[in-house]
Amino acid sequence: MTSGGDAAGMNPAIKCTVDYSRMLGYKPYLVHNGLRGLIDDNIEEAKSSDVSGILHRGGTILRSSRSKRFFEYEHRQQAYENLQKHGISKLIVIGGDGSFRALNQFYSDFKVPFAGIPATIDNDIPGTDYCLGVDTALNMIRQNVDSIRDTASSFSRAFVIETMGRHCGYLAMASAVTSGAEVCLVPELEYDLEAIQKRLQKDIDNGRQFLIAIVAEGCQMGDYLTRWIKDKLKMDARLTILGHIQRGGSPTVRDRLMAFKFGIAAVDSLHRGETNKIMVYKSGSYSTVPIHELAGQTAGIDPVLVEICKPLCR
Repeated sequence: MTSGGDAAGMNPAIKCTVDYSRMLGYKPYLVHNGLRGLIDDNIEEAKSSDVSGILHRGGTILRSSRSKRFFEYEHRQQAYENLQKHGISKLIVIGGDGSFRALNQFYSDFKVPFAGIPATIDNDIPGTDYCLGVDTALNMIRQNVDSIRDTASSFSRAFVIETMGRHCGYLAMASAVTSGAEVCLVPELEYDLEAIQKRLQKDIDNGRQFLIAIVAEGCQMGDYLTRWIKDKLKMDARLTILGHIQRGGSPTVRDRLMAFKFGIAAVDSLHRGETNKIMVYKSGSYSTVPIHELAGQTAGIDPVLVEICKPLCR
């Protein structure tokens, strides 16, 4: 099943888990519509045709949802009875931290083991350096920033580009560095607008004719920074909110490979008899972590990337 926000790489992970679990002798099922589908019995046995030709597709063929009903015991019990009816004894959930916590509660209630595959473009799941969908989202941002730079240079404008990332500035940081942005504002770093003004004004005096600023949505600074550039730097400035285009697009090669590695690890975890593990990629190695070890933790960002971004905040 897929749950929470969609991310490129979910479909390759679906295909891998179905094919690999069948190789090990299991009978795989598909849960449509996420947690809501568990409650409403949108469950069917997986056929080869269901997962054929989906590697290149973005989003999730199983669709997704967030279900408030799943917080209530009676609805979780209905979901459990649905699984019992189909003879399903193990679950793989492809999603984010909220989905993992929901399935962990489900395990506490009914002892249905699950394996979690991290999939969120924010890259904000603690314990893993990478989540499915991140590379595709970064490439979508890169493509759009490159296009915006063309018009920025043509009209001598400044563009403020807002990326997704409610509490995590990873997308903004990585995009700012790889797109050559002059400014980057993220929740993790303090910024000094006065210092930024002095730095940019010096560049403008030396001939710079356009600017690119990338801001994480969690800063809530997109509108303000756009007005600030107009007022302080006397440059025509426009705000572009990339929004949900960051979620779409055909999965990159990296996301497809990561999906297969995570998918095989998830099936193997359940096959070994593990109960509530999250698949993680840390410092170049793949492993599993119990969900309870991640409780209360926050995802960290590569300290090298943080250091590279600091000059863009001041």
